[in-house]
Amino acid sequence: MKFDKRTIEIVDLAQKKLNKQFEEIDEIALYNQAKVLKAFQDNNVGQRHFSQTNGYGYDDIGRDTLCKLFAQAFGGESAIVSPLIVSGTHALSLALYGVLRPNDEMLAITGSPYDTLKEVIVGDGNGSLKDFGIKYKEVGLRNGKIDVETVAKNITDATKLIFIGRSRGYEWRDALSISDIKNAVEHIRKIKLDVCIMVDNCYGEFLDRVEPLDVGVDLIAGSLIKNPGGGIASTGGYICGRKAYVDLVANRLTAPSIGMEVGSYSYGYKDFYQGLFLAPHIVANALKGSMLMGQVFSDLGYDTMPSPGDKCNDIIRSIKFDTKEQLIGFCRAIQEVSPIDSNVVPFPWDMPGYEHQVIMAAGTFVAGASIELSADSPIKEPYIAYMQGGLTYEHVKIATMHCVEKLVK
Repeated sequence: MKFDKRTIEIVDLAQKKLNKQFEEIDEIALYNQAKVLKAFQDNNVGQRHFSQTNGYGYDDIGRDTLCKLFAQAFGGESAIVSPLIVSGTHALSLALYGVLRPNDEMLAITGSPYDTLKEVIVGDGNGSLKDFGIKYKEVGLRNGKIDVETVAKNITDATKLIFIGRSRGYEWRDALSISDIKNAVEHIRKIKLDVCIMVDNCYGEFLDRVEPLDVGVDLIAGSLIKNPGGGIASTGGYICGRKAYVDLVANRLTAPSIGMEVGSYSYGYKDFYQGLFLAPHIVANALKGSMLMGQVFSDLGYDTMPSPGDKCNDIIRSIKFDTKEQLIGFCRAIQEVSPIDSNVVPFPWDMPGYEHQVIMAAGTFVAGASIELSADSPIKEPYIAYMQGGLTYEHVKIATMHCVEKLVK
């Protein structure tokens, strides 16, 4: 690939501005790598844990040890890690259906959940929580932060679960920091001790030295084709947290009589173990790439979120464009510089679970994996592209130069 000299200068200058932040990212990655390594050593992981299993999967040591690894790495008492969980939305749904019962109330305190989760909660006649008599309320953010005063006024005796969306979804805001979550948890516990506090942890794993469970959250859930799969896991999801809640979710995943005592996987578990081991380093690469893309486009006059110099609390980079054509052009530029399907031209389409047409650029080894470099957006004003992932920093740097030349020049 050949890039204009001016393009290279713009990107290299942006990279120099980020040296100190890159050093901080490397320090966090080192800490998390040590944490994950210790979990592997403490659980005596060996070749036997990678073996294929079939049938009922009784005494599946690979499955059971993988769950223990995730629990230790994320600070939980117990965990469910399964290739049978098809997405982050599925993992979150399992947790909600596992914990909530008819006449219980769910309170979302970060505004409306992500599009694909809305139908799970308040859909009509589709088997939603609403159909099962579960009540729902939500409290919007205030200046991008959890409005703890309004949250306190909305907690009642019926409130069984409080839901926090850590990442931004398709919104123009920063993701929540661990300190934001900790502050909310402390306020909630003063009002109601027995409520289950659950965090949608997608896009946030391994960005800090601590995870939501370390600051008092009860349950977290996410996808293995995002951060914790390290770009290796080809499918799957996880739920982690307090054992009492995880056991309820396990009964929903399989059946109340068997929980996590069953579940085989005939392809073997090596990719899930290896993905978790690589995850701290891969997340660091994605985070550096996100910061570079944000710095470059900010230098060129575009609004980006987070702002240059601000700490990133997820791996997503939001870039605001003036027109629909610019937004589509950016996503197409990301597709063009992908290792897979670089010849494919993405178009907006009516994607299941979304209110608006969505364009997705994802030339990835694992279909739709957002720990790999990808970009997507609903086609609506304001025209914001949501870029995420990057298995290597070098790939995102090349992609940044390509986007500059395709769009800006």
